[in-house]
Amino acid sequence: QAQLVESGGGLVQAGGSLRLSCVASDGIFRFAAMGWYRQAPGEQRELVAAITADGNTNYADSLKGRFAISRNIFKKSVYLQMNSLKPEDTAVYYCKGSDSRRDYWGQGTQVTVSS
Repeated sequence: QAQLVESGGGLVQAGGSLRLSCVASDGIFRFAAMGWYRQAPGEQRELVAAITADGNTNYADSLKGRFAISRNIFKKSVYLQMNSLKPEDTAVYYCKGSDSRRDYWGQGTQVTVSS
């Protein structure tokens, strides 16, 4: 069973940057799409960015221009570069991989942006 492990979260001041990483134990080629989601306290989980197997990307409209999703097939990894962070970006960020049968989720990594 595929496992996804996120890392790179932490505490950062507003205006700063973080780069999240998600490593897939079985590689990322098995997934038709991979994405980053986030969930703030008391809020629903929402899509941040996604990338398909052929490299097409999709972003939440409100995050375009600040966040960027990328991947490294050889490192079995998907990344989320987050720039110009705002306090409202504070959330647990989750990595998701989707194949033909199901979705796989990581355990999440906390991102806290201080004002």
